[in-house]
Amino acid sequence: MTEETSFEPLAQRLRPRNLDEYIGQQHLLGEGKLLRLLYEQGQVASLILWGPPGVGKTSLARLITKKAEADYVEFSAVLSGIKDVREVVERARKTRQAWQKPTVLFVDEIHRFNKAQQDAFLPHVESGLITLIGATTENPSFEIISALLSRTRVLVLEPLTREDLEGLVNRALTDCERGLGRLKATVELRALDLLILSSGGDARSLLNALELAAGLARADQNGERLISEPVVEESVQRKAWRYDKGGEEHYNLISALHKSLRDSDPDGALYWLARMLEGGEDPVYLLRRMIRFASEDVGLADPLALMLGISALESYRLLGSPEGELALAHLAVHLACAPKSNAVYVAFNQAVKDAKKYGPLGVPLHIRNAPTNLMKELGYGQGYQYAHDHKNALVDQQHLPDELLGREYYQPTDRGREKAIKEFLETRRRALSRNGPDDQAPNLLKNPK
Repeated sequence: MTEETSFEPLAQRLRPRNLDEYIGQQHLLGEGKLLRLLYEQGQVASLILWGPPGVGKTSLARLITKKAEADYVEFSAVLSGIKDVREVVERARKTRQAWQKPTVLFVDEIHRFNKAQQDAFLPHVESGLITLIGATTENPSFEIISALLSRTRVLVLEPLTREDLEGLVNRALTDCERGLGRLKATVELRALDLLILSSGGDARSLLNALELAAGLARADQNGERLISEPVVEESVQRKAWRYDKGGEEHYNLISALHKSLRDSDPDGALYWLARMLEGGEDPVYLLRRMIRFASEDVGLADPLALMLGISALESYRLLGSPEGELALAHLAVHLACAPKSNAVYVAFNQAVKDAKKYGPLGVPLHIRNAPTNLMKELGYGQGYQYAHDHKNALVDQQHLPDELLGREYYQPTDRGREKAIKEFLETRRRALSRNGPDDQAPNLLKNPK
C-alpha cells in the first residue's frame, strides 16, 4: 500500500480493477450478457444504470470505459451548468480529432440532471460524439426526458446478495495490498451478520463500517484482532437484532406477516412488518411479497389491492428510507382489511396444470388470426362472432381446445368485488345455455352490495 493510497477510504481502495474483481450483477455480466460482451469487445454504449446505492454503478462505468480505452469524464448534475456542458463537448471533439478516441461522460445521480442540461447533451449523444453513462437510484422514467431515454439503454442493477457482501468482507480482510490484511483481523459470525444487515446491501457502507470496526478492535499479544459484535455495534451505532435474513428467523417473520394479512389482522401485520424493517430487511423484498399477496390472497375480491401494491413500490423508490416505509405500512393495513379470495390463484394453477398435462393443444380455427389469404382459405377466423355486434356483448362460441371443453377454472367467491363477478358469470352462463343473451346481464362496473 503506497503512502498516497493509505489515506483513501477502504471502499475507494477496493474498487475493482477488472471484471474478475467486480461483485454481483451476473444478470448483466454473465457469459453472453450485454455488459460482458461490451467489456470483452472493448466497446461503449450509452447506458442508464439504475439501482440502489453501493451496488457498483460507478465502478462498472469506469471499468467499461477503461477497457474501451475511451476518454472518461465525470460530470456533476448539481454543480455544473450549460457552460460546463459546452466544455465537455469541446473536449470530446478534440479527443476525437487528436486521438480518435470516444468520450464517455459519466453522470452520477443523473436524475438530478435538469431539463436544460439534458437538452444540451441530447444532440451530441445522438450524433455519437459523447457516449453517456448515467447512474441513478431513482426511476429514470420519471426524471429523464423521453428523447434522451430513447437514445440510451436502461439497465437495472440488483441489490447485492448476502453471498456478495460476505465475499467483499473476506476480500477486504485478506488483501494486504489494498485491504485490511495487515491488521490480521477476523470477524465473528454475529458481527458479520450485523455488518451486512446495517449496510442495507450498500457495499460502500459495509466497507466503511468494517474499516472503522477493524480500527476499534484491539490487537492481542500476537497482533491479531477479533472484530466482535460489540465492536460492530459501536462502529455502526446500532444494537444487533437477533434476525438473520437468510436463516430460520427470516422465514418465521415473513410467515407471521403473511398469516396476519391473510387472517385480516392489521395490528399483527404492522408489528411483523416493523420487526423486519428494524432488523434490516430490504423494503423492496417486503413490497414484492405483499404485491404477490395482493394477487394470491386478495385477488379480484379487491382489485385495488394490486394497484396499491405497485403504487407503494413506486412511492418507496421515490422517497427511500425512512420516509418511504410509510407506504409499506399503508399497503399492509389495506391488504389486512381487504376481502380475501384465492380464486384467481387456484384457477391459474389449474390452467397451468392442464397446459403442462396436455401440451400444445391447437387453437380453435374460428378464434385464430387470419392476416393472409392462405390462412383465410384454411378456415382461420371463419365463423368468429364479434362480441360487440351482439346484445350485451355476449356470444356463444368455443374458446378452449376440444380436449378441455367444459373446464371452468375460475370459481369466484361471494366476497368483495367477486360477488359482482360471480353474478355476471352466472348470468352469462344462463343466457348462453338458452342460446341467447340476457337483458339482465349485470354491469361489472357497479359496486357489489
